[in-house]
Formats: sequence, C-alpha cells, structure tokens
Amino acid sequence: MFSSLFNSSKNRGNSAFIHLFLLAYTLLALFPVFLIIINAFKTRKGIFNDPLALPTSATFSTKGFEKVMANSDFFHYFSNSLIITLGALFFILLLGAMIAWALSEYKFFGSSFMRFFMAIGIIVPIRLGSVSILETIVSLDLVNTKTALILVYIAQGLPMAVFILSEFMAQIPKELKEAARCDDVSEYKIFFQIILPLTRPAIATVAVFSIIPIWNDLWFPLILAPGEEARTVTLGVQQFIGQYVTDWNSVLASLTLAVVPVLILYMIFSKHIIRGLTAGAVK
Repeated sequence: MFSSLFNSSKNRGNSAFIHLFLLAYTLLALFPVFLIIINAFKTRKGIFNDPLALPTSATFSTKGFEKVMANSDFFHYFSNSLIITLGALFFILLLGAMIAWALSEYKFFGSSFMRFFMAIGIIVPIRLGSVSILETIVSLDLVNTKTALILVYIAQGLPMAVFILSEFMAQIPKELKEAARCDDVSEYKIFFQIILPLTRPAIATVAVFSIIPIWNDLWFPLILAPGEEARTVTLGVQQFIGQYVTDWNSVLASLTLAVVPVLILYMIFSKHIIRGLTAGAVK
C-alpha cells in the first residue's frame, strides 16, 4: 500500500513538473509576441521609458498603425505574402502527401535513397545553397517574381512534409486499403478519398510547421524578390528601419499586423495539430 501511495505521489510530482516546465516554455515563447503587441499601441516615448508596461492613457497611441497605412503599401505587401505563403503551402501539402504515400505504401528501387535524400533536406538548411538558387532564378528570368519565392519555399518545406506524412500514413491499417482494392477502387481514389481524409491531423501539423517560416522569412525575399512588385510584409517592414533612426512605432505596428494571420491559423488548426502530434505525426 505504501509503495502504491509512493508511486502515485511520484507520478503526480512528475506530472506537475512537466506542466510547470511547459507553462514556463509557453510564457517564454509568447513573451516576444506580447511585447510587440503592447508596444505597438504606445508612443515612442512610452516604448523607451518602460517597454514592459501596458499602454496607459498617457502612452496609448495608434500613430504607428496610421503611419503604416499612410506611408507604405502595406496591403500590397500583405497580399503578396498571402499569395506566396498559400501557393507554396498548397504544393507542399499536395506533393508532400503524394510522395509520402508512395514511400510508405510502395516498395521500389531507390525508395530507401529517397527517404535518405528527404532526411538530408531536413538536416541541411536550404540557405546554404542561396548562391546556386539565385543563379538558377536568374537563368530562369524569375527575379522579383512571386513564382521564384513559391518554388524555393516548396523545396524548403517538402522534406519535413514527406517525413511527417509518411510516418503517419504508415500507421494506417493495411486492411482498410486492401478492402478498397478488393472493391476495385483505383489507387487515385484510395489516396484522395481514403488516405487524405485520415491524415488531416498530420496535414494540419505540416501546414502550421511550414507556414510560419515562410510567412516570417526575410532572407529569400531580400535576395530573390526585393522589388516593389513582389515585396513581402517582412521585407516591407524594413523601410521603417533606417541607418541612424528607426521608426519603432511603425515597425511594431507592421509586425503586429503581420503576426495576426499566423495566430488565427494556429487557433483554427490547434485541435488538429494536437491530434497529429499525439497520434504519432512526428515519430
């Protein structure tokens, strides 16, 4: 009896420690976002006097948002980021799911090498090939276009998408697929009507893990599409950062407007993300 009581108290202690650690990590991760949002609604003097304080009647100001709307083409940058992100995400999910299905379901010559190749894509950052990527984009005459960024982000997101989705698809019971084949259902219908609906939690996980680095990226927009036509939100914010003087009100206001879509997306797909993680989407 004493042993069971001891084990029970030990388990409660471990659970409390885990929850405390996760809570501390959550606060640490959300603190920069909280800091950006509260300072976006403060005057410049209020930001520098006490950046950790909430806006008061004396420090509250929306001047930053007014400047962003008046002095920059923010909605143009926002629409560019939205088109690039959603376009890349669509092909990452579609191509990633198709490749993952092929690697998890069929055994063919070179499948092991493809798995290894995709694993390397996760380990090695794509930015190491920036010079070669830039040369390729120039040779294809795609500089300062959304297409260039979409292609690069597809290449960036595919390895992780294939890794997560293939591990998830491998856990789908074989009896389900064999029963469909016995009913003379084509492989295309099996994939689109059976496999994809069952992998929605994993797809939501991949979507969030892919969309955040694409939306927040500054590196590739800066070297591949710095022109006004294809400029993204993160690159558009840079116009308020000067060599000697930085308009922090406008910078923080722009970042606040840019972070809203990511937060909305996470809130929409949070339930599917948790299901994907707990069901073994990342093994």
